[in-house]
Amino acid sequence: MKNDGIVWKISTFVLAAALAICLFTGEARATQTHMRNALTALQTARTQLGLATRDKGGHRAAAVNYVNKAITEVELGIRTGAQ
Repeated sequence: MKNDGIVWKISTFVLAAALAICLFTGEARATQTHMRNALTALQTARTQLGLATRDKGGHRAAAVNYVNKAITEVELGIRTGAQ
């Protein structure tokens, strides 16, 4: 009967530790604050570039392309980090 109490305590501790690990790593993966902030900044940059006049010798258009590629990479990073 004494072993039942010890087994219960150990199994409860292991379960609580596993749950805590899942919660903390899941939260870190789900939030990704810096990646989401970067995505917002890139989207804002894309909007501002779209509002800029087009007399930049093709550099504004090139910047839009680079920003779009960066947005794609950040979104892929967020998805990968969420797995």
